[in-house]
Amino acid sequence: METRGPEIFVQRREDQKLVLRLAGSWCMKAGMPSTASIAEEFSHGPARALTFDTTALSAWDTGLLTFLTRVTSLCREREIPTEREGLPSGVRRLLELAEAVPEKSGARRQEIESSVLERIGRATLSQREAVKEMLAFLGEVVLAVTKFLRRRARYRFQDLLVLIQQAGMEALPIVTLISFLLGLILAFVGAVQLQQFGASIYVANLVCIAMVREMGAVMTAIVMAGRTGASYAAQLGSMKVTQEIDALTTMGISPMEFLVLPRVMALSLMIPLLSLYADFMGIMGGAAVGIGMLDLSVTTYFRQTAESLRLQDLLGGVFKASVYGTLIAISGCLRGMQSGNSSSAVGEATTAAVVTSIVLIISACGIFAVLFYILGI
Repeated sequence: METRGPEIFVQRREDQKLVLRLAGSWCMKAGMPSTASIAEEFSHGPARALTFDTTALSAWDTGLLTFLTRVTSLCREREIPTEREGLPSGVRRLLELAEAVPEKSGARRQEIESSVLERIGRATLSQREAVKEMLAFLGEVVLAVTKFLRRRARYRFQDLLVLIQQAGMEALPIVTLISFLLGLILAFVGAVQLQQFGASIYVANLVCIAMVREMGAVMTAIVMAGRTGASYAAQLGSMKVTQEIDALTTMGISPMEFLVLPRVMALSLMIPLLSLYADFMGIMGGAAVGIGMLDLSVTTYFRQTAESLRLQDLLGGVFKASVYGTLIAISGCLRGMQSGNSSSAVGEATTAAVVTSIVLIISACGIFAVLFYILGI
């Protein structure tokens, strides 16, 4: 049987006494009603006293005491006496105990509205702590990679192979779909514009340069941030909840070397290869539009693609992809290690990992665009 929540009924008797009827379950988890209805009844006319009727009360805890304390204060302000005979004996004793000791002056916390500058300062300080924590984590990752290069890192090679498979082979279907559709969309949008000038053949150049220089690496990184970076955060967050990370530390095994290092290495190695594959699938998507819609021959389309492809563009895209992969792995592992010890905290860490990864990817993309322009690449 479902338990009713707290209910209030206020009745005025002929002798000008108010009867406050309390019904249902008065527990904190059900939520406590306000005293607005009682104050409204007081405003309708004077009352000789306030009595209580709790015959329909099914359960109560400290929530009922808090409500009755507010009602008592409301009556005291209007100089209306309260008659507590209708309350349960336990409630009466607790109310008497609460009123036996007067409240200490200044015990209540006063909310002071902070200024705009103060809020900005607090936000800045909180971000400073976050940056310091991120830099410390990055330093530990660098030390772990250094030990890996010196063959002193403690990790399982089988775990690295599994992570490489998860970040590489198992990601091919989603990368294939996204890259092919992206190349198709770029070709279609470019064809609509270039056909106006009779330059449809340059759709091949457009798709090739866009995919190789920017879009192949960026889209692959964004897909892997939502797929693999979030997975890393969830895995490490779950390990923290189940105290597996604490167990590794207790056994003298560094979690950075055993858990974080293989994930960083796997994603940093696989995303450049996935980016090359995405470039190819994007060009194939563009070819579907160029050959199918623009009536270009297969030989013409791919010859035009080969003429527009430069080695420096290809190497630049691979370099960007490797940086993006490192950023995704570090962001996912960082948020996972920062996760709280609850299931909801793991979900929040996963979301934060995806957001952080995408922000870093777009920021790095902008930095690379300016840097490559200055270098003339």
